[in-house]
Amino acid sequence: MSESTRERVVETARRLGYDSAQLRPRIRRLTFLLHRHHNNFAVSPFFSHVLHGVEDACRERGIVPSVLTAGPTEDVVQQMRLHAPDAIAVAGFVEPETLTTLVAMKRPLVLIDLWAPNLRSVNLDNQAGAALAMQHLFAQKRTRVAFIGGSLAHYSIAQRALGYRRAFFEAGLLFDPSLEITIDAGLDPDAGAALAMEQLLDRPGPRPDAVFAYNDLAALAALRVCLARGLRVPEDIAIVGFDDIPAAAHARPPLTTIAVDKEALGRRGVELLLEDTPSALDIRIPVQLVVRASTSVNMP
Repeated sequence: MSESTRERVVETARRLGYDSAQLRPRIRRLTFLLHRHHNNFAVSPFFSHVLHGVEDACRERGIVPSVLTAGPTEDVVQQMRLHAPDAIAVAGFVEPETLTTLVAMKRPLVLIDLWAPNLRSVNLDNQAGAALAMQHLFAQKRTRVAFIGGSLAHYSIAQRALGYRRAFFEAGLLFDPSLEITIDAGLDPDAGAALAMEQLLDRPGPRPDAVFAYNDLAALAALRVCLARGLRVPEDIAIVGFDDIPAAAHARPPLTTIAVDKEALGRRGVELLLEDTPSALDIRIPVQLVVRASTSVNMP
């Protein structure tokens, strides 16, 4: 059916009093698109939990999900044709050109842990999470708080960095840009975070008294470097992560972090995709501070 024919059918049905929502093609197949940068679930399990949420929501609604991983050099349109989806969920970072291509396919589309103007998206409240971490550190009398971040091309990381900077302003404290460091994109994330922590400790001037890392893996790498340098955590330096992965609770000392509902990201993404007239295009999932011994001397 051509687009003009479809529009005439919908208009005729509207005049006759039919519910136009019932005329929408039913979504039977959904493709979950993940950048190859994110698809090592064994090393970084964040998106595996997001995918579980997508799968659960699809199963409850009789939708068949499939997973497509793609990089910047691959023909996403050709891959999508093979999957033949009725709708698409894009998770995490993708190149702007890829997103433009997906929008042009004119399938129902939702972004998960990603944002773009005028598109449906579901994200963690990353700025609020950064604020919780920083307020906790400030309450512990830490004022020279460093930030270890990844590429700001990733929406969630950019939002956490923004929340980190804004926290100084809201607390009336001086922000030192030299304490914000970005992991070298050419390095393995774990090695990059360790190198970033080394650079923070070796920089001239007073040492940071706390570190807020953009995720738990980076925080755990920073923790290992600090302990290897003979620093006491948290007495000499406090460390906070983000995501509350299982390894955070088993670290020595256990890692203070921001807990997030990863499955809810995926589930809510599917729900938003299926809404006829959503009340909001951008949904924020609340986050929660989990205090452990990496910031509190009195914790076990």
